Amino acid sequence: MQKIQGNISGLKAWHLKKLGNFFKRKIPPEMLISPELARDMGEISLEAYRQIGLLIDRPGIIRHVIVGDDKSILLPNLEHYRYGPGRLKGLRLVHTHLKGEGLGDEDITDLIFLRLDLMAAFTLTKDGLPDRFFVAHLLKSLNNKEPYIKMAPFGLSGLDMAAQDFILELENELVAGRPVKEAGADLPRALLVGVSSGTKAQAAQSMAELAELARSCRVHVAGSMIQHRKKPDPRFLLGRGKLEEVAVMALVEGADMLIFDSELNPSQIRAITDRIELPVIDRTQLILDIFAQRAATREGKLQVELAQLKYMLPRLVGKNTALSRLAGGIGGRGPGETKLEMDRRRVRERIRLLEKQLSRVADRRAVQRSRRDKKGLPVVSIVGYTNAGKSTLLNTLTHADVMTQSLMFATLDPSSRRLRFPQDREIIITDTVGFIEDLPKDLKVAFRATLEELDNADLLLHVMDAASPRLESQIASVEKILDELKLSGKETLRVLNKSDLLLPEEVEALSRRLDGFPVCSLERKTLTGLIAAIEDALFNMDMVTRPDEENPDF
Repeated sequence: MQKIQGNISGLKAWHLKKLGNFFKRKIPPEMLISPELARDMGEISLEAYRQIGLLIDRPGIIRHVIVGDDKSILLPNLEHYRYGPGRLKGLRLVHTHLKGEGLGDEDITDLIFLRLDLMAAFTLTKDGLPDRFFVAHLLKSLNNKEPYIKMAPFGLSGLDMAAQDFILELENELVAGRPVKEAGADLPRALLVGVSSGTKAQAAQSMAELAELARSCRVHVAGSMIQHRKKPDPRFLLGRGKLEEVAVMALVEGADMLIFDSELNPSQIRAITDRIELPVIDRTQLILDIFAQRAATREGKLQVELAQLKYMLPRLVGKNTALSRLAGGIGGRGPGETKLEMDRRRVRERIRLLEKQLSRVADRRAVQRSRRDKKGLPVVSIVGYTNAGKSTLLNTLTHADVMTQSLMFATLDPSSRRLRFPQDREIIITDTVGFIEDLPKDLKVAFRATLEELDNADLLLHVMDAASPRLESQIASVEKILDELKLSGKETLRVLNKSDLLLPEEVEALSRRLDGFPVCSLERKTLTGLIAAIEDALFNMDMVTRPDEENPDF
């Protein structure tokens, strides 16, 4: 049943009856609003001294009648209305202004964030008749000062503006630069958003890594936007003006979601999603989603689920009245507990259960390690930044077949293989989960049992992507995590993987500066120097020296 919404308290009966009759009227497709309807709106608005607004769809049907106060009007929830990548809402707002003013900041905010077809307001004469009409619409080009344009004010004679055709042309123009079909068209489309206080180069590198994370999560990157500011905005992370640009760019690029290159707190997520009707995820949630896709073993799935629940718990919020209904009886704690509180309690219960199960996993790992220690086999653990080539190195060293892909966090579950030396000596080499800058703390906690494998390692192999433009920051990130795990004092060999992608002189300079072993983990002949260094470190206990000549293949 259609009903009048907003501030209707105190309205006279004839006001309510006349407002209710608006639902029976239809606006011709070529008109913004009919002159007769505008006159009736003005009469009621001036008599009640409240703004009156209509939300009208493209065929000219009035979907909502809204009553505000003398200064503003509050729009209803429109999340159930037409929505799609690169498309406008399919609704235009026409409302009265009582103080002779044009479109204000709130009007423009609603236009941008709700993706309305048009935002229109008209002023009134002393007799309550329509005077001047003010109209604004979104603008495709972000090179302009504002992502919208205000049309010149006009009178009743300008209402015949071919409204339906105008809106369709506007929508087509907004998406004109984007191909209908392109690579990744069947994948979710995301707009990447970054806020940086560092240099432009640092921001660009961080966004490049976010794009790689998105690709690893099977998300198509539709575009990106970076704002440089001294400190993040406490409410929206980025400035309000830039948030408006993000909303328009998401429309133009047909984005299904926004991915922020920072961890958003619960209040920031709520504030952004209240403004933009798009799913919003941050860097942490993106990494958790990748882990959820990659987890194959029961242990890995438990670890990822625990991390996801701990991340989600403080972000559980209710956005509709259904979450506020009282509950009791079986499954509830009695009258007074809301649906939201029940959800949070059940999440906490699930977290406690997962922690117990992972504690048993840790106990089993401890037993396995004790058995391995009894055999006296040295353990070498491979660590490094994600996608640096750790699993590929393990495969080449031990003839294993661990899954490898050029994706971030391609493998999560630790893999252990034996490596035999010519002198009939054996060691165990273990591949661990990859590290990343600002690795979510919930993941560190959840993967505690896995990372404890590093405690018992006799030697660490720090695998680096020598060809990465972010090599220095990646090294710093890995060493920071090792320091947090209290492993910074453990003997470590640096492995400069992908050295075949660099010039010989670059490899030589890098090896000397980082004291590392240049290798190509795909080619066994490049690993002989590293093999000799591992054997010396584990069995001879001598200072590791790099041979001048290449050793024979092993």
